[in-house]
Amino acid sequence: MDLSNLRPAEGSVKNGNFRRGRGHGSGNGKTAGKGHKGQKARSGAPRPGFEGGQMPLYRRLPKRGFTCRNSKTIVGINVSELNRFEDGAEVTVAGLIASGIVSNPRDGVKILGNGELTKKLNVKVNAYSAGAKEKIEAAGGTAEVV
Repeated sequence: MDLSNLRPAEGSVKNGNFRRGRGHGSGNGKTAGKGHKGQKARSGAPRPGFEGGQMPLYRRLPKRGFTCRNSKTIVGINVSELNRFEDGAEVTVAGLIASGIVSNPRDGVKILGNGELTKKLNVKVNAYSAGAKEKIEAAGGTAEVV
C-alpha cells in the first residue's frame, strides 16, 4: 500500500454533475429517485425540520444561556502529576498522552500549581499558572510555552 494505490471508499464519492431524471438510460430516469406520488415527490416539499404543522422539536426545546463559539477547552494538570517523569526529561503534550496523564488534550494543556515537584523537568505545554511556573523553575527545570 502506498500513496499511488489510495482510493476513496466504494460509494463515498458522487459525481457532482450528475443529472437526475434524464431518461431510462441514465439509470435514474422516470421518477428521478423520488418514488411514486406523495408530498415528497412534488416540488415545494416541506423544509427539513417541518413536522406537518406540529410545533417542531427545535422550537419545543428550551433555549438557555449562550455558548461562545471561540472559547477553548483547556485541560488542567497539577504539578504533582509531573513526578511520574524521569529526572531531566522533556515533558510535552504528546508525552503526557503517552504516560496516561491526559487522554484528550482538546484545545491545549495547562499546568496548575497544586502539589510539589521533586524533579528537574523541561516542560513544553500551552499554558502555566504563576504558581506552577515558579515550582518548575524552583526545581531547576524550564517552563516553555508552545
